[in-house]
Amino acid sequence: MLETSARLLRLLSLFQIRRYWSGADLADRLEITVRTLRRDVDKLRTLGYPIRSASGVEGGYQLGAGASMPPLLLDDEETVAVALGLRSAAAGNIRGVEEASLRALAKIEQILPPRLGRRIAAMQTMIVTPPGAGSAVDARILSTIAGACRDNEALRFRYKDHAGAPTTRHVEPYRLVTSGHRWYLVAWDSDRRAWRTFRVDRIQSRPTAGARFPPREPPAADLASYVFRGAWSASPCRARIKLLAAAETLAERLPSWIGLVQPVDERSCILETGAPTYESLAMHLSLLGVDFEVTEPAELIEELRRLADRYRRAAPSGTL
Repeated sequence: MLETSARLLRLLSLFQIRRYWSGADLADRLEITVRTLRRDVDKLRTLGYPIRSASGVEGGYQLGAGASMPPLLLDDEETVAVALGLRSAAAGNIRGVEEASLRALAKIEQILPPRLGRRIAAMQTMIVTPPGAGSAVDARILSTIAGACRDNEALRFRYKDHAGAPTTRHVEPYRLVTSGHRWYLVAWDSDRRAWRTFRVDRIQSRPTAGARFPPREPPAADLASYVFRGAWSASPCRARIKLLAAAETLAERLPSWIGLVQPVDERSCILETGAPTYESLAMHLSLLGVDFEVTEPAELIEELRRLADRYRRAAPSGTL
């Protein structure tokens, strides 16, 4: 039989891997009597773990949510995932969580077994996060929006549109979508009576929650594609480019926010995309890693020629 302290840790671990346990099952797992199990459960309750119990034939125990966060037990894979997630959050684009992420990471690293410490250190060394990868958003705003999406609560906030003009929006929030470098809110705009996508970094005040609303049918089954298609289609510089590669091949390589890929035949496809400038669009095309054909617009063709001349000047004569 396990010692009391070891048994309590084992009991806590069991509670965290299954939502509900019968008293008999727990007693069998720990090789103790039901009476001893009741005493162990009471000890965990005094430590702050909100364990609910039900009596009778179907009676048992369940670990619930309490007023404060009790300690958690993590296995090796969960520990690695949490440590890497905290490191990414500390260097990410969500304002307000950097310091808390570093504090939590320091606590974890202090008690890591050497084998896990080496594994996490190796992974962190090999991961490079580019500076300025996206627009920073406030963690409190994200939390408020996520809660409103979950609870079907209307939101009111000040918003700066793409032209920089401030507006007041009343919305029914549905989901948050992230591209990895930018956050978007998909919501029903109550004033405009239509679905809208909002960049969270343009929300200028912490949203105020209002009355609850009945959920609506979402504007699309694939919200990520819906958001990113809207983002590039609203770009001031748009184009249709023929890529000399199969659509299936490119779909595995290109993120959905790049644009819409439509197959033509087994060896080519059409990319509908957009960018803030034709110069940036020309540069992105050069990074696709496939041949392409552009017949319009004239501004993009001119930028491609300018970029090609720049590359030729960069390569000394006779080296190509």
